[in-house]
Amino acid sequence: MSDTSPADPMAEAFETQRDRLRSVAYRMLGSHADAEDVVQEAWLRLSRQDAATIHNLAGWLTTVVGRISLDVLRSRQARPEASYDDRLSEVMVTLDDSPVPEDDAVLADSVGLALLVVLESLRPSERLAFVLHDLFAVPFDEIGQILGKSTAATKMLASRARRKVRAMERPTGVGREEREVVQAFLAAARGGDFEGLLRVLDPGVKLTVDTPSGAVVTLGATKVAAGAQLSAGAAAQGRTVLVNGLPGIISWREDGTPLSVVAFTVVDGRITDIRIVIDPARLALMDLPDHRQAPKSVAARSRPGSAL
Repeated sequence: MSDTSPADPMAEAFETQRDRLRSVAYRMLGSHADAEDVVQEAWLRLSRQDAATIHNLAGWLTTVVGRISLDVLRSRQARPEASYDDRLSEVMVTLDDSPVPEDDAVLADSVGLALLVVLESLRPSERLAFVLHDLFAVPFDEIGQILGKSTAATKMLASRARRKVRAMERPTGVGREEREVVQAFLAAARGGDFEGLLRVLDPGVKLTVDTPSGAVVTLGATKVAAGAQLSAGAAAQGRTVLVNGLPGIISWREDGTPLSVVAFTVVDGRITDIRIVIDPARLALMDLPDHRQAPKSVAARSRPGSAL
């Protein structure tokens, strides 16, 4: 519920911008709750501002929302679990039975959510530059002022982010290359093939494991590959799925309860991001397919309890 008053001209002007600001914040943060908080904070700052000093309200509010969102993203890096429950409730996991999902509506929703998952792999400055420029056409010089960087440096950030999200430009979902890269990773992990793992991992790959005690983050191909060798076995009774449109795996325990959900982001033939959820409470937030719908396994053998 809004705290603004319709009788206040400043409030009326803000309300005309609210939906756009909420959209900006949501694409920055991937959380409806966080987006609402950011927009409300923007209103509070506006209400304390002298209206005569604001010559472009839309631009001023976009800058404020961008800066607040940037602070939230940076805070998340220190506390990776922050606001994650809200994002998990929006995760879409579907069995990957064919090259293209049959339901076009499911595919459209999945790809839209998949972009948010890809954005999670970006650094806060990259995400801000990409979202504001490519999705909302904010000029690079204005974005640079938010980031405290030159226009040229901001363009480079957006270009780097654009390369990472390029895989999401296809309207046909996960392609053969992504599947092959993920399968090569799983085969190398099961076989203890360290060099094989390095061939399919991006040098800056990020692995996030959501456990009952919090998120554990590992950065870099060498460390991720070493961890994959130690926890080899794609997942007990694993099945290939689409996780928000990204290639993934879901695993179940013998009693049919979910064991883990893994999502891979593949860019230019290499895995740039891996997210594994093994926390039962977080898995419970997801709308997951029943294990009886998934007779095929992604691995001939795997050790019980393996997350990856």
